[in-house]
Order: sequence, then structure tokens, then C-alpha cells
Amino acid sequence: MAEPRGAPAETAMAATTNQAVSRLVGGLEAAGAPRAARLEALAGLRAALVEREVPPAALQEVLARQLLRPLTRCLLADPAERCRELALELLRHCLGRGTQPAQALPVLMPALARRLCSEGAAGDSCEACEELRLGLLRLLGLLLRLCPPAALAPFLPEAVRALRAALLDPFPEAKREACALAAQAAQALPEHFHMQSESLINPLMQSVSHQHFRVRVAVIQATGAVIQFGNAKSLDDVLSHLAQRCFDNIPQVREAVIIVMGEWLLHLRDRYSFFHKLVPLLLSGLADEMHENRELALSYWKKVGLQWEKENEDDIKDKLDFYSAPPYYPQGVARPGLGCRELVTRHLFRILPGLCHDLTDWVAGTRIKASRLLHILLLHAEDHITQHMELLLRTLYRVCLDEELLVGRECLKAAELVGTFVNPEVSLKLIVSDLEKAPQPSHLMVLSAVVRGSPRNVLQPHLEHLADTLSHPRVCQCTAEVSYLEQLVGCVEALLETCQEDCKEVSLQLMKILVTVMAIPTVGHLQEQIEEVMKSLAGVQGRAGLAGLYRQHISQLMQWVSSAPDTWTCYSSELLQLDVIATHSGPAIGEALKELFLILKTCLQTSKDPLMRLKLFSILSQLLQEPNKTINSEGHFCNYLEIVIKDILAPNLQWQGGRTAAAIRTTAVSCLWALIYSELLSPEETLSLERLLLPQILATLDEDSKMTRSLSCQIISVFLEADGKQFQPEKLTTIYPELLKRLDDPSHDVRLEAAKALVNWFRCIDDDKKALLKTNIEFLYQELLVELDDPNQNIQLAVLGKPQMLLESVSKNWINWLVSLRWRPVHHEMPEGGSGKEKVPWSSLFLMGT
Repeated sequence: MAEPRGAPAETAMAATTNQAVSRLVGGLEAAGAPRAARLEALAGLRAALVEREVPPAALQEVLARQLLRPLTRCLLADPAERCRELALELLRHCLGRGTQPAQALPVLMPALARRLCSEGAAGDSCEACEELRLGLLRLLGLLLRLCPPAALAPFLPEAVRALRAALLDPFPEAKREACALAAQAAQALPEHFHMQSESLINPLMQSVSHQHFRVRVAVIQATGAVIQFGNAKSLDDVLSHLAQRCFDNIPQVREAVIIVMGEWLLHLRDRYSFFHKLVPLLLSGLADEMHENRELALSYWKKVGLQWEKENEDDIKDKLDFYSAPPYYPQGVARPGLGCRELVTRHLFRILPGLCHDLTDWVAGTRIKASRLLHILLLHAEDHITQHMELLLRTLYRVCLDEELLVGRECLKAAELVGTFVNPEVSLKLIVSDLEKAPQPSHLMVLSAVVRGSPRNVLQPHLEHLADTLSHPRVCQCTAEVSYLEQLVGCVEALLETCQEDCKEVSLQLMKILVTVMAIPTVGHLQEQIEEVMKSLAGVQGRAGLAGLYRQHISQLMQWVSSAPDTWTCYSSELLQLDVIATHSGPAIGEALKELFLILKTCLQTSKDPLMRLKLFSILSQLLQEPNKTINSEGHFCNYLEIVIKDILAPNLQWQGGRTAAAIRTTAVSCLWALIYSELLSPEETLSLERLLLPQILATLDEDSKMTRSLSCQIISVFLEADGKQFQPEKLTTIYPELLKRLDDPSHDVRLEAAKALVNWFRCIDDDKKALLKTNIEFLYQELLVELDDPNQNIQLAVLGKPQMLLESVSKNWINWLVSLRWRPVHHEMPEGGSGKEKVPWSSLFLMGT
């Protein structure tokens, strides 16, 4: 048989190469050869083998017969770094171009293990150069790639030993290379690798949190291959570490976790034993911050679900054949496949306890991730949530008020799914039971979320019971805590939002809740929100705003608060509720005067709590500010005027000791003035009022309160003006001394009102009274002249009044006598006329009148 055309040339080249290599190897192994000689020999070998085209067969022969052991010894023990580098280059070239690299395994594999692990014969040590350690790992990778599995199997322990050391290498590139080689070895020798895989887990987990994200990615990928092709018992040792990587700040790291979880769920031999551990980690990827990661996780999850369907087709045949969508499902959300739902449903009892524990973890990131995962799990579990309601509700109660807003928001979304999928007979019964035992803001928050998620027609049969529960005093009046009241209003909003027109049936209960919340002094910031809720309640019933809503329920609301007014104190919730109803109902309160004045008559007795009486007088005074828009909107207030005067005002104007009693008299005077100022009273009613209350009003002129004294002067002035010349002389003689005292009052306002009242007093003097009250008039006129010294110009004007009118009431002889007195003229600055700087003596004032 003829030889190939190039055979003689190749044979000649092989012979030449063997001779050159023999000569150079001798120089390399010569005893005591200096570094320069070794370098020269290695450089010669490089020129002969690398820089020239040596046939693979010849290169394999040279390597096996002459070069393998010398180069290996140089790689292991040569002190010169450059020599080891050249030896490594030559070995990689020869193995890569040779025809039978497996022949080098018995020599190279133990040598690589010793050099990378610093374990071996005396004098062996770990390679100090980072780049050479990386080169040794690449040489190992070359062997793993080129050698057949059967040849590699006997040397797998050495390879794993080298990889263990390399995984702990401080050089990041070496770590990454070792991770790649671990995955490569696992894929190349799956039948043998499972016996060695456990030894790699600890080094891998020590590097999974490395500061370089590329190292973390490589470690995660290597872990996936080591577990998948190795011993799955090690999975429990790595899951906690991989779960931590779900919180990694680098998207690529989280992507690696998603890929590993997806591959395990698809291909791990023992995956059925670990579904409950792997599914949560993959599903957490559905809530990843990066869209690409979410899409990747979703694609893996769909594949896992479809594969599970095929593998368990017999078990779920009925569900596949008789598929039916749920009657209610969250809008804008795609329903997961049957396999995905079944996977979650069958393992939820194992997943949920651990997840609920993570929801209360002290690390905020863990709570956020767990809350997002909870929403995803409940979306898959659907009505199977029912059997886990107790644990789920306990957790939601604790977590919905989390300081991290994202956690609370996700938990409320999960609670909405409870409302969507769980029968209200179950969910509402459990929540209402917890609420009645010990009401908490979290109970109301979860309840409002469940209501929002519930379908309207499913919730409607339970609406009345729910509204009755929320409006019960033990629920809506149990605390004044702001957060609780905010959630109570939120429940009403949720009911209106979900049930809409159905809330007509429970409008009164909802009004009671809103009135109760408005009555709490600490919720001033909620007033606008509550008014908006009331407008919504009015809107669903076709009522015209708040006025129409109050008009609809005013009678029932007043009956509600007036059940036992004789037991009220200043701390009674009914008192605060009455304040809201009376002051916010507008014209509607005019339809419930019977109940209103029954309460006022009962609670404003002098034996009742003083602070409560103060509050009620304040309410009454506020209503009297605009009576035609409040208590007299129906024109029936006059029917209760006698109660106001005799049973309410008169007893409370009587003097009693103490500051609280004085404050009550002040509020009573304020109410009386508001009643007079409102122009509700006819002249006859004003006269009746004067006959009944004048003595009490005169007594209040000596009160400590400046406002009381000022209002009393104004009230007396009105009485004088109303009666005019019909005023009895006895009363006139009683009034003016008290008013004169007020001219010496320290308050300018009181003095001014007293002066105005005295002017009206003079208007009550007719011809018959002049003679009868001559002495009183002269005395009064004399005292008024002194008041012209008052520094307040307004008081001067009030005292002057109409001098002509005053002087006509005084005898001319008395005026002459007064003018003839020897007193020093005091000049007064006239408030009006001229430039305002003229000085006019008192005598001129008299002459002006005469």
C-alpha cells in the first residue's frame, strides 16, 4: 500500500523535532542548571514546537516520550516564575494540538492538584502567582474538555480537590474559572460526579457573597450544575444562600438565581421532593424590579407548569377536561396555568408558614420580598386560601401596618385577593370575630381591603351585618386613636366603593360611624375626608349633598344620641356626637327641635356636670348665630322659647361660686345675646325676656369676665331701647347705678357699652318721669360729666350722646347752679369738628345744650 504523499516530509520533521527536543530537554533537566540555561531551553522548546508547524502525531509522540514529565516537574518546582509560565504554555499547546491528551492525565492531574492545593510531597507548595494559578485552572479545563469521560473518571477526585482550593482562591478570576470548571466537570461526569459533589458545596457557599458580582453569578451557576448533576441532598445547604441572592442589588445576580431555580424545577431528578422550597424562589422573580428578570421568571414558570401538567395528566384529567374560569377574577391580571396553580395549591401548606415568618423579619428587604411573594401565591391559590385563613389573617394583622409602606401596600393587595376568592361567610366571620374581641386598626385595615376585593353581589347579603358591627359602640367608640379612626373611615369608603347603591340599606349605620369619628377632637385633619365620604353616601342615594343626607336621617340621629341624656357627663360620646349633628346638619336640625330641646332642658340643669353645660351652651350659641339656617329653618323655634328662657337661661344665670360657674354664666349670657341679636324675638317677646331675666343680667355686670360685663351692658341697652318710655321708674332707678359702676370699668369696651346703655336710659325718660326721677337724673348727669375726662375718645362721644336730649331732662336751676360752681375748667379735645385740635371747656358743653 502506498504511503501518503506528505509522509516522508512529516517523518523527517518528526525526527528533526525529536533531536531538537532531546537536546533541549537535557539542558532543562541538567543538575544545577542555572535559571538562564533553563529559560534558554524552554525558549528553544517553544521555538521548536509552538512557532513551527509540527504535525499533531509528531507533537503527541514528543510530548508522551520526552516532554510531559520534564515540563510537569518544571511546572511544579521550578523557582523561576518565567520558567513555570513557559512550561505551562508548552503543555497547553501540546495537549491542545496533540491527538491523545488523555495520556497525560496520570501525570498532570495529580500535579495540578498538588500545585493548586499546596498538598503533596515535601517541597511542593501552592502556586504563588495569580496569573499562573489561573493558567493552571485553564489547563485543567482543557483536559476536562478534550479527554473522554471514561479517561477522566479515575482522576475526578484530584480534579475536585483542585477545584475546592481554587474556589477559595483570593483571585476573583481564579474563582470564576473554578466555578466554570466545576459546572463543566459536573456535566462531563454526571455518573461519577454525585459522589464528589458534596465536597464542593462549602467552598461555593463561602464565595456566594463575594464583593464582585461576576463572581457571585459564576458561583450561582456552578451551584446549579453541581446540585443538578450531583447529590441533591446538598440542596438544603444552598437554598438559604441562594434566597439571600434574591435580594442582591445587581440584576444579573438575581437573573442567575432565576435561571438556576428554573432549571432545577425542570430537570432536577429529585425535584418533586423540593417543590415547596424551589417554587417560592422562582416566584419571587415574578416581582423582580427588572422587567427582563420578570419575563425570564415567567417563562420558566410557565414551562414548569406545563411540564407538571404532562407528568401528572392522569391526576388532573378532570380539571383539564372540565376547565372553568372563576366567576370573579382581578381585572388586568392574567390567570396562571393549571399546572402552576396546582403546584402552588398542593404545597401552600408548607410554603405559607415560613413565608409568614419572613413577613415579620427585622430586615426590611426580606419583608418587602415576602409581601410580594404572598400576593403571587394567593393569586395562584385562589379559593384554596380558605383553609389557611387563620394563619393568613394573623399575619396580615401584624404586617399591614408595617413601617415600610411597600410591605403594607402588598399585604393589602393580598387581602383584596382574600375578598375576591374566599366566601364572605368565612372571611368576614373571622375578621368580624377578631374585631369584636379586641378592635385594632389592623383589623379594620384588613377588613377594608377584603371589602374592596369582594364582588358586589357576593358582599351584598352581608352588608347589613357588617354595617351594624362597625356602627356598634364597642367598635366605633372604643378608642380615640387617630390611626384606628382613619381605618374606620376607610372601611366606610370601601363599602361605598364596592356596594354603591346597595348602601341605601345601611345609610343610617354609616352616618353614625362618620358622625362618631367627626366627634373625636383629635381627628381634625379627617374632616374634609369625612365630608367627601358623606357626599359619596348622599350621591349613591340621590340626595342633594350633606344637607339632604342629614335631612334624611336627622330624626333617627337625634333619637340615637338622646337615648339617656340624664346620664351624660362632659366625657360622654353622645355629647360630642350631638355637637356634630347640631352644627353640621344645617337646616335639618330645625326638624328635630323636640329632641334637641329635650336634651338641652335635661342636661342644662344646674345640678349637671358644669363642663358638659359649657359645651351645650356653646352649641346653642353657635346655632343662634344664624337661626334661620339652623334651628328656625322650619319656623318652629318660637314654640320652644319659653323652655330656652325659663328652663335653660334663667337657672344658669343665677350666681354660684367658682370659676366654672362663672364660665357657665358667661356662656349663658352669650347665648342670650345671640338670641337677642338674631332678631328672632318680637317686641312682646323681648319685653317678656326683660321681665324674666333683668335681675340676673344686672347681677352679671359684676362678673370677672370682661366679655360677660360687655355683653350684659349690650343686653340692658337692648332692653331699654325695646321698652322705651314704657320702662317702669323702679327698674330705671335699679339699672342706672349698676351702669354707672361700669363707667369705671378697667376695660374700654365695657365702659363704652355702659355709656351707650346710659344714653338709652335717658331715652326712657318722659315728662312724667322727669319729676319723679329728678334727683336721679341730676345725679346721673353730674356723674356723666366726670366721664368726659376719659382718655378714650369713643367713650367721650358715647357720654356726650345728644347733649340737647340730656339737658332737656334736667332742671334749668340745677344747670345754673352747676355752672356757677367754682371748679377749675378742664379742657377736652373734641373728637369731631374742626381740625380736631380745638380745646373746649366743660362749661361750653353746657351752653351748647342750652
